[in-house]
Amino acid sequence: MYKPTFQRADVRIAHQETVYQGFYQVQKLKLQHRLFNGGWSKELQRELVVRLPAVAVLMYDASTDEVVLIEQFRVGGMGHEEGPWQLEMVAGMIDTAETSAQVAVRECKEESGAIIAESDLELVCTYLVTPGGSNESLDIYCAPVNASTLSGVHGLPTEGEDIKVQVIRRQTLWQMLEQGKLTNAATIIATQWLQLHSPRLKVKWGC
Repeated sequence: MYKPTFQRADVRIAHQETVYQGFYQVQKLKLQHRLFNGGWSKELQRELVVRLPAVAVLMYDASTDEVVLIEQFRVGGMGHEEGPWQLEMVAGMIDTAETSAQVAVRECKEESGAIIAESDLELVCTYLVTPGGSNESLDIYCAPVNASTLSGVHGLPTEGEDIKVQVIRRQTLWQMLEQGKLTNAATIIATQWLQLHSPRLKVKWGC
């Protein structure tokens, strides 16, 4: 099994400072790291976007073979040809003392109205979102829902959220992926995972 050649101890940080503090934090670092052929790299300057870890939930109705996603405005999508309203999973940052699973349950309620039991959450994966420039990590879960009970517009006005529930057949979502219509990595990853695991989930969660 693969193991990384080096670990965190193989990085020397000469200087680290916060150069921006807003919704995100940006740090400037001067560092060196070990080289595969021996020795140390030259001193490198890097900017790191510091973000809290986050969770996302793919809600799946195994009885109807439908996926419950949400649609909302994303500032980073304004330059994309598909536009800034993104089709994605319920998600949120872990910015309290709650566990990842507790945040997943809370976000499902706030952003879609879905009531999820922690015990029903199935971990899909944990991954680094953009390790080339950010420390953000994302836990993706899958959870069973009754899609027929979920609709409407949700979110917390105090956080500027305006979130619309979208119910889509699994095969339609897969076709959107194949056509390049899904534009964020987390939803693409979860859709691929569901394509592989839906037969098992239909037995586990279906009627």
